[in-house]
Amino acid sequence: MLRSLYSGVSGMRSNQMKMDVIGNNIANVNTTAFKTGRARFQDLFSQTLSNAQAPSDAGRGGINPKQVGLGVAVASIDTVMSGGALQPTGRDLDFAIENEGFFILSQDTDGDIRRLTRDGAFFTDFEGNLVNAEGLRVLGYEVDAYSLTSTVQLPSDETDYGELATITIPNSITVGGDDLSLETFSIDGSGLIQGIYSDGNVYKLGQLGIAKFKNPGGLEKLGGNTYRETRNSGPTEIGVANQGGFGTIRQGVSEMSNVDLANEFTEMIITSRAYQANSRTITTSDEMLQELLNLKR
Repeated sequence: MLRSLYSGVSGMRSNQMKMDVIGNNIANVNTTAFKTGRARFQDLFSQTLSNAQAPSDAGRGGINPKQVGLGVAVASIDTVMSGGALQPTGRDLDFAIENEGFFILSQDTDGDIRRLTRDGAFFTDFEGNLVNAEGLRVLGYEVDAYSLTSTVQLPSDETDYGELATITIPNSITVGGDDLSLETFSIDGSGLIQGIYSDGNVYKLGQLGIAKFKNPGGLEKLGGNTYRETRNSGPTEIGVANQGGFGTIRQGVSEMSNVDLANEFTEMIITSRAYQANSRTITTSDEMLQELLNLKR
């Protein structure tokens, strides 16, 4: 009888944790590029009262094992990495990755401290550096020089972070001794950034770097819509968008959260009822123990 008490406690504890995951999902329903979490349960080990027996030569049939389960535990809290819907914003520095890939961020100019994100709502600081809302620099590939014939130094090694540099959209450049001011810029599906300057010519400014993983669900959440590589995510593969299995970059749109409110509310109701049922198990077991104590009066 005491086993049922502990089973009920484990059920309440596990369902409380699942409710925490559901609450976090609902709280982030409007968070840009948020990836929903999913709690999964597994049963705990079972106490074996008697082992299984094979059929005997005397004609007696086999006997199944007798086991009493000892409760439930949270098996995993998965991150569902499916893509969210793309919402048009009309803002030039709002980017979204369609299909697979992450933007690469760094906290320093050397690119040593790296984070990953699907949130492409970027800004430029007064130096023209492309940054996110927390000031983390967006990494990519530089051009060899500002000229009409410039080329982007694309990656030669899909695992070499050293080739990445801070993406900059300069307000002014010097070409042939002339100082030119930026008028407008655009980015194509491969992440190539091009600017139109005061001489009316188009100059390449750089190309966004993209990262992908064999197991993106194994990434660790760091807050601020960012992730980092773990041992189970697989090594980082870096490159540029729209080739080699990387997704396509869209300008002027933002990726929405992939939280399904209808599913979350349904799971909330089921979890609430499961929590109540487990509490009822504890109450009923307590009543049975009370009856047992009342036998001697």
